[in-house]
Amino acid sequence: MSEFSRPVLWVALGVLTCVFHLGLIFYGLVPNLVSRPLHMALLLPWVFLFPVQGRLALASGAVITLIGLACCFWIAWSHQMLRNQYGFLEGRAQIWIAVALLLIAIEGARRMIGWPLPLVAITALAYGLLGQYLPGEFGHSGTPLPSFLGTLTIAEGGLWGSLTGVSVSVVAIFVIFGAVLNAGEAGQGFMNVASAAAGRLKGGAAKVSVLSSALFGSISGSASANVASTGAITLPAMTKLGYPKRLAAAVEAVASSGGQIMPPLMGAGAFVMVELTGVPYTQIMVAAILPAVLYFFAVWMGINAYAGRYDLRGVPEDERPGARDVLITSAFFLVPFTVLLSAMFALGYTPQYAACLAVLVGVLALAFDGKQGLNLRQWPSRLADAAISAGKQVAMIGSIIICASIIIGVLGITGLGVKLTSVILSGSGGMLWPALLLTALACLLLGMEVPTTAAYVICVSVVGPALIELGLAPLQAHLFVFWFALLSTITPPVCGAVFIAAGMIGENWLRVALTAMALGVGLYLIPLGMIANDQLIRLGEAPLPALWAALRMALGLSLISYGLIGKGAAMRRCALVVAGMGVNFVAIWF
Repeated sequence: MSEFSRPVLWVALGVLTCVFHLGLIFYGLVPNLVSRPLHMALLLPWVFLFPVQGRLALASGAVITLIGLACCFWIAWSHQMLRNQYGFLEGRAQIWIAVALLLIAIEGARRMIGWPLPLVAITALAYGLLGQYLPGEFGHSGTPLPSFLGTLTIAEGGLWGSLTGVSVSVVAIFVIFGAVLNAGEAGQGFMNVASAAAGRLKGGAAKVSVLSSALFGSISGSASANVASTGAITLPAMTKLGYPKRLAAAVEAVASSGGQIMPPLMGAGAFVMVELTGVPYTQIMVAAILPAVLYFFAVWMGINAYAGRYDLRGVPEDERPGARDVLITSAFFLVPFTVLLSAMFALGYTPQYAACLAVLVGVLALAFDGKQGLNLRQWPSRLADAAISAGKQVAMIGSIIICASIIIGVLGITGLGVKLTSVILSGSGGMLWPALLLTALACLLLGMEVPTTAAYVICVSVVGPALIELGLAPLQAHLFVFWFALLSTITPPVCGAVFIAAGMIGENWLRVALTAMALGVGLYLIPLGMIANDQLIRLGEAPLPALWAALRMALGLSLISYGLIGKGAAMRRCALVVAGMGVNFVAIWF
């Protein structure tokens, strides 16, 4: 282990990361050209030094980190002077600083998630620099180099744009919140509540996975992390009870993917949606609740259908947690969540301020043990785990968002976004459903190569204006794109959640993927339901019509799930026919 891997150093950096981001919320207004470069500066050691092995990698990482720190600190220190430059670089030194920042942002994303997103960013930069030489409508008039690079690096139109602002002031806070909960016994609380609620039912072990993944996934924001965390417990439990391996892995992959659409947190994408749509977070959360519940309902009904085929047993009584354990461990997540929701809805605080209060409560909860009560001896180690986990996760999401900000910046500078919108409109013949099909395909293809949040940001920046111009409300369009950006977690050929679950259980990934697609059929259909009947996402404005729309869709999803999975070919065909007739009936009469 290298000198840079000493726990004390990383704990200190993790604490600094948490204190900085929480302090921004409590302190008040800080100039964006100060807070956002410092945010990037805090990410650099986690990206370029924490995961490295070997002297050469450590040396290169140290050089990149030092250069990046110098550039970020210079931007923050010179923010008043840079404001007066209006995004125009002055002198060769500033150009080199701009180039260094862009290259470091791209390399940071590459080290975190691989080449796909950085390649898109490089392509965007190449278009911005050379697009004036392209013939036809996709060329642009050209932008002077000092203005182009300056807009991306010393103004709020690129690296320090609104997306990075969301990463600084909202995403990081909720990532810290999740890290604090996971460092304690909240995860065990999720499992205990799920086991107590569903363990005794037929197919109970699979249903425990669904409930625990929905609870855990709402704070993790990552399908892969969800599979690795809850799957370590649920996968052995299902195989021990004789569940087919492909089914056990598919249940975990599908349930973990759904965690990213489950309020109240919904991962990082919901907070990015706040910035892009201007819709308050609470309104997004209320709009998303019924579709999320429908998704997990469809998975639940699919498990019921599989239970009929394979006689899947529930969790034995002696392996289910007692009432005392459920009550005590559930407090580790219920109390912070209650503080979070009460501060938002009862007291009217902003989501990030409410999350800060919940973080402080969560930190205090780390001092308690489910068996011994107050246990101050374990408190420091849990705080250290939370600090390191928060630092790593903030760096992961932050590096993605900063790199994606380059793409968004180039789209704005060159007007490419408007041109792509016109292509979509012309390609769809000005009709909504063909445009939705093109959007779904684009989300699936892009999501295969980049994380959900990045896929959503890029896709919605390109196709969102076209969908809105075709008549969709902004929130409707964004939720549609956000859901379809999740498709790649369970859809071949690149299905990250499926690969991880299949690897953990030792099953062929393609068999797992096919089973997951049948179980997760709601992921393909519910976004279409949001478009066909927008009452589904209007729970806050019109609760009764929204619930009626959800009830109709729940019935249809049940029939489709049974038709895909149930026992007996004739009955399955009958269920699909009835579901199809129901769709036509709804289309005509509702």
